[in-house]
Amino acid sequence: MQMRFPLAEEPDPQDAETGRLLFARESIFVKGVVAMSGLPPADRLEICFAGRSNVGKSSLINALTGTKGLARASNTPGRTQEINFFTQGPDLYLVDLPGYGYANAPLPVVEKWQRLLKQYLSGRQTLRRAFVLVDARHGVKPVDEEIMSLLDTSAVTFQCVLTKLDKIKAAERDKVLTQVRGALAKHTAAYPEIVLTSSEKGDGIATLRAIIAGLLQE
Repeated sequence: MQMRFPLAEEPDPQDAETGRLLFARESIFVKGVVAMSGLPPADRLEICFAGRSNVGKSSLINALTGTKGLARASNTPGRTQEINFFTQGPDLYLVDLPGYGYANAPLPVVEKWQRLLKQYLSGRQTLRRAFVLVDARHGVKPVDEEIMSLLDTSAVTFQCVLTKLDKIKAAERDKVLTQVRGALAKHTAAYPEIVLTSSEKGDGIATLRAIIAGLLQE
């Protein structure tokens, strides 16, 4: 019996090279958007990264692009209040969504983020896939379930990416994966494959690059 939500396999040499070449291009910050009217033209494919505050989203984007400091990691959770757009060559946007689930952010700010997030996810036709980042130390939390449900209703395919793999032991990993698979099974928009990553160690970066390059070729 095939396991639901298996781990993404390492890419073959050709796919790995395609992914490497894609992310060897210069990554350029375009703009931070605080309202739908500020979105750049929908003239290329987009993939976005979502995750609760301090999940390691900025670190993962920097590791993917090989550009230190491209996405700014903040010591203050919930500080990123914009949808940040980066070009990855002429035919791809990388989109960094605001971190969610940080209770100390003022309620009006949180509500504004949520509105913008919903509008973006449901109204951006060039958005091909969302990557929902989940901290491997904690598994799927209720705030992650909320964003996954939003992606379900927006009909945006999302793929779960476990971050900070280097922070847990192998025995703990299996327990977390069981919990994550159970959570993903409830969501219609969940892509049936999980990516394991460590930005610090470089684990899973080649795999994620190859997946994104594959989306461009579809």
